Amino acid sequence: MDLEVLKIASNTVNHKIINDHTHISKQKNPLCGDEIEISLKVKNDKIIDFGYRCKSCVYCQAAVSLISLKSINKPIKKIKEITNLALSFFENCNNSFSKEWNIFNKLFNKKNISRKECLMLPFKALSKALKF
Repeated sequence: MDLEVLKIASNTVNHKIINDHTHISKQKNPLCGDEIEISLKVKNDKIIDFGYRCKSCVYCQAAVSLISLKSINKPIKKIKEITNLALSFFENCNNSFSKEWNIFNKLFNKKNISRKECLMLPFKALSKALKF
């Protein structure tokens, strides 16, 4: 187990559900049973608050923690960009994320390919919540 993944997953500042959310989504990984719920507050095409709850492995927790931290105060257009990069990462054999999103290189790498579905679950839920 990579200590960096544990460190990222332990940041639970956004582990909450936003009661006055504008967007919400639930996803389940049928392979392992991981579950995630994402709630967002969007205003003027910008995410102003991000909350999540999950019953999942540390890889899924790390991915959702990181995307929650990096999404707040970002325009929906930018969130769509990172979501598309993440969803295509393993299929396209990308080597790394752009400078703006390079923090995700800590999770998205060849050694974690067996955890692909765990890493992708938060991005799938986010994509579903924002309907893209």
